Amino acid sequence: MARYAAFHRWWRPLLGTLMLVCGSVLVTVFFYILADELGRAAGYPELPDGDVDFGPVLGTALDLAFIALDLPLVLLAVRWVGGRPAGTVSSVAGRPRWRWLAWCLLAAVPAMVLLPVVAIFLPEEQGGAGAAGVWVGWQTFLLSLAMLVALVPLQAAAEEYVFRGWLLQAAGSFVRSPLVAVLPQAVLFAAAHGWGTAWGFTDLVFFGLAAGWLTIRTGGLEASIALHVMNNLLAFGLSAAFADGLASDETAADAPWQLALADMSAVLLYAAIVLWLARRRSPLNVSPPVPAPAAPYLPYPQAPGPYGPSAPPQGLYRSYVQPQGPYGPYPQSQSTYGQYGTPPWDPDVPDAGGPGAREQPPHQPGGPQDS
Repeated sequence: MARYAAFHRWWRPLLGTLMLVCGSVLVTVFFYILADELGRAAGYPELPDGDVDFGPVLGTALDLAFIALDLPLVLLAVRWVGGRPAGTVSSVAGRPRWRWLAWCLLAAVPAMVLLPVVAIFLPEEQGGAGAAGVWVGWQTFLLSLAMLVALVPLQAAAEEYVFRGWLLQAAGSFVRSPLVAVLPQAVLFAAAHGWGTAWGFTDLVFFGLAAGWLTIRTGGLEASIALHVMNNLLAFGLSAAFADGLASDETAADAPWQLALADMSAVLLYAAIVLWLARRRSPLNVSPPVPAPAAPYLPYPQAPGPYGPSAPPQGLYRSYVQPQGPYGPYPQSQSTYGQYGTPPWDPDVPDAGGPGAREQPPHQPGGPQDS
């Protein structure tokens, strides 16, 4: 879809990527400083490292909101730098396909149910934390859950628009094989979560590959967004149920091998269900032809060119329009003596040249000279 522009150039994906990275850093730093100053003015306590301690719920909300700010940046990069409609980053239809997104969300439910079930039956990691978490209470849990339901979809969609949207389409503009195009974004997606364990990094790469492949096969970001949203809601929701669960610095990159295997199993199940639904419902996965450049305006009559016949003459060269009167068009002007401007021949009127010199007007057949 990065080539879906009338004037595509090879440098547009590169310039857009640079703009996206720089814009994301600048926007995040600006809002981070703004939130820090507002927190200090509001009297929030400070952490040992000097940052403001907003608490687990508000702190997590700010982190999710900072990531969600990348979503409008991607749309601006597609429109301004890519030179194409912003909706083309969403799907081949040029817009988010909401009905297909709803089907993908339903397909993610069995996979999310499988994930904790598989994790329960896997052996625990030796040396892991064996202390049971402390329940935070219904009031805090419901507040955290409401915050997660409001912000996690935006955060997950922003990550999908960056990696499976912009980066996947940018790589696809340079290579023809979709298998090659999905590799860079999957590795960068895993690297963006940091390095924790080898199993955690592998799980993130596998997630990126599966999400990228589903994006290509279904022709849009709906399948990857649905998987990412449901996965993050499950992970954050479980963390919100325990005290200081949302305050933990651990990410998916720190997952042990048990959780990584369970997550990859859930992703495989989800991919199988989505591909089955795609065969049944056949979502559009091929973009329409690239629109041709608009034909230039030709103000004067020109010879037929590649854009079809020339426009009719305008201005001083247009034909005169017959004026209209109250009873229709005015009659065509005639002379006093008819069409040729000479009087008809009358035998009772002598000619100016004398008797016998009679000339017929052009429209009178025959005359005295013929008798």
